[in-house]
Amino acid sequence: MDYQSLIDQLTPDVVARLRQGIETGRWPDGQAVTPEQREHSLRAVIAWEQQHLSEEERVGYIDKGSKSGASSAGQSQAEEQLRWVSQKEGDK
Repeated sequence: MDYQSLIDQLTPDVVARLRQGIETGRWPDGQAVTPEQREHSLRAVIAWEQQHLSEEERVGYIDKGSKSGASSAGQSQAEEQLRWVSQKEGDK
C-alpha cells in the first residue's frame, strides 16, 4: 500500500487522535509518542488536512487579519528597519 492510499483511508477521528498524540506527546491510551511516530503522524495530519480542510482550518494557519492588505512599499520599509545585532561575549 502506498502513502497516498494510507492518507485516503484516514478518518477524522483517527486524525484527531494523531493530532492529540502530536500535541501532548502521548497517545490516548497514555503511551509516549516516539520522535519517529511524531514525525510520521505530523506528516500524515498535514497531508490529510491539505486534502480535506480549507486553509484556515489547517494546522499552522496564521490569520494575518486586515494588516495583510498593507501596501508592499510599507512592508518593505518595515523590513528595512529591522536590524539583527549579535552580542559578543564581552558585551553582555
